Amino acid sequence: MSSTAPPSGIDHVDERLLRTTPLKKLLARPELGSVVGAAAVFVFFAVFADSFLRASSLGTVLYAASTIGIMAVPVALLMIGGEFDLSAGVMVTSSALISSMFSYQMTANVWVGVGVSLLVTLAIGVFNGVMLTRTKLPSFIITLGTFLMLTGLNLGLTKLISGTVSTKTIADMEGFPSARTLFASQLTLGGVEFKVTILWWFGLVALATWILLRTRFGNWIFAVGGGADAARAVGVPVHRTRIGLYAGVAFCAWISGQHLLFSFDVVQSGEGVGNELIYIIAAVIGGCLITGGYGSAVGSAVGALIFGMTSKGIVYAEWNPDWFKFFLGAMLLLATLLNAWIRKRVEATKWRPAPL
Repeated sequence: MSSTAPPSGIDHVDERLLRTTPLKKLLARPELGSVVGAAAVFVFFAVFADSFLRASSLGTVLYAASTIGIMAVPVALLMIGGEFDLSAGVMVTSSALISSMFSYQMTANVWVGVGVSLLVTLAIGVFNGVMLTRTKLPSFIITLGTFLMLTGLNLGLTKLISGTVSTKTIADMEGFPSARTLFASQLTLGGVEFKVTILWWFGLVALATWILLRTRFGNWIFAVGGGADAARAVGVPVHRTRIGLYAGVAFCAWISGQHLLFSFDVVQSGEGVGNELIYIIAAVIGGCLITGGYGSAVGSAVGALIFGMTSKGIVYAEWNPDWFKFFLGAMLLLATLLNAWIRKRVEATKWRPAPL
């Protein structure tokens, strides 16, 4: 075990007693690297894509970012708590399939299907959390198993019930217009159309930020991610915290799933595979550490915004969309390296030379 004592000739001073300048506070923010990266991406496409700066493009970019950002927020909180969820992508599709097939088969109001979907999706999230705490297996293994099971169930049950790999349309059912208004409507501001998912995204970022910085549960999340044994020793309910984080991922998967359903009326059972990696990458670009205990909800939002700008910027620049993965990988590496450099600089300020 490495020693935590300060280097020879240096006294350790309680960091709470050190004077902190505005610059040091800024450097300590986990999302700083992603903000720098977002600014670089914006300038890049502003130069190389003529239509990128048009007002109409703003709504398109924000919509693309919001579809990722809604899930990146709870995934970021889960990563701060030191865990992963590889089932998040297919859970979105599962949520949409449950709403659609239950409403269609039961010939009920679509809101009944939406409610059933919420309960089942939350149960999947709680299942992940309980399995993690009871078995002590890594979250990678637990959620990989859930991912595979949901992938099979999505396809198998859809073909069994509907006879095809997609659901039947529910656009003519009672309650569909009001549900579409909540989950898939659009607003027009200043002549620019904005999807309602952008409001969901902003609201979730604000809620998650408040939880992390202003509540006891937020302190528990950081404590569990920093070290579960140490957190348990000071009275943090580690199991409940982890289960709550997985339930949060499930809740946001439900929101994303309802948007998917009410945007297109039908759902393809094979959708969502691979999206879990995008959510994790957005959180990492936003400053979350793989090891846990560090990150922010705002950072995940900036990471999702980088996705939105890159995916649409390449289209506006009329480039081959295959370049999207290249830019994504480059941003992941650069943001991770910058975040590591910033953390080292911040940690260096916690030591001061002893007076001669």
